[in-house]
Amino acid sequence: MIIRIALLLMFAAFAVFLSADLLLWLAVPGLPGLMTRLGLAVLLSAFALLLITGLIVIIKLIIAANFDYFSARQRLQRRLWFIQAKQDQLNRLHYFRTLQINYFNELKRKRLLSANNRRHIHSLSKAIDKDLHSIKQQLSKTTYLQLQRENIRYRDQQDIEALLKLQQKIATIV
Repeated sequence: MIIRIALLLMFAAFAVFLSADLLLWLAVPGLPGLMTRLGLAVLLSAFALLLITGLIVIIKLIIAANFDYFSARQRLQRRLWFIQAKQDQLNRLHYFRTLQINYFNELKRKRLLSANNRRHIHSLSKAIDKDLHSIKQQLSKTTYLQLQRENIRYRDQQDIEALLKLQQKIATIV
């Protein structure tokens, strides 16, 4: 409705400008200047009406958007989104902490297993040494030294299977 009024005012202003042109062509003194000022005033009022209407519409939209933003429904929606985001964050944090704990537990288990294996290898090597010393009189010196070197080499290599075979080999010699 307001746009129609503004358009009518613009057409009226153009009509006044045309009549001022016509009066100027007819050489009527003073009246064309007055008509030009009237046309400018009408055209200015049409543009002012459009501008004011646009500003009022924008202000109404801003106020409506603010009322909608601060409404109870929107506040509850934002609160729900916040809680969901927080819950997702906690779920991700729980998942990654679980991964981290599992990783460190596995690392600790491997370290303990390695230490346990070293301890068992050392005790097995000592038992083999004891067995070798007990049968030293029955073996030749080269065989004794070779078996002793094998024991030391397998112990340094942490090769438990080879140590077990060596122990069985010594047991069969006896």
